[in-house]
Amino acid sequence: MDHDLHITGDDAADALLSTSPLALLIGMLLDQQVAMETAFSGPKKIQERVGELDAATLAGMDPERLTEVFRTPPAVHRYPGSMAGRTQTLCAYLLEHYHGDTAAIWTDGDPDGAEVLRRLKALPGFGDQKARIFLALLGKQVGLRAAGWREAAGAYGEEGCHRSVADIVDAESLARVRETKRAAKAAAKARKG
Repeated sequence: MDHDLHITGDDAADALLSTSPLALLIGMLLDQQVAMETAFSGPKKIQERVGELDAATLAGMDPERLTEVFRTPPAVHRYPGSMAGRTQTLCAYLLEHYHGDTAAIWTDGDPDGAEVLRRLKALPGFGDQKARIFLALLGKQVGLRAAGWREAAGAYGEEGCHRSVADIVDAESLARVRETKRAAKAAAKARKG
């Protein structure tokens, strides 16, 4: 994996996301209840504080130590304890099912889009929506060529939309994704009424 991603606005964080499948996956895991840039900058903070970013290291860390890594200002996430635990659980799963090779999720056995989606949904911390968004990110920006990935990603796989992190390529597209999310939240609030 070596693609030029522009998600965080921080060149070093984006470079890590562009070259490390694990960093990208952890960024997606962290993408809840914080700004996208904060979530996807998290892996760089973890790497700087731990010294490396690999599944075996993170899975094997003392949970209190990893929580401290997440809590140290600037915090990796607004919920450092729970997100450190989720990250550790995800890394343990990657070790058990993929020998720590994150990219194997979408490369092992030449899976089609539906199979990649199934594998993503099986990951700890990944529900249907998060899995579809990550699949779209892989297809739109990381070069995934699995047959049927757009269909499996659903609306997130549509060409030319600005629904999620999968569609962020620069500051302008980030602003468009933010506006789409804001409009969706306003519509949902209006429906609840």
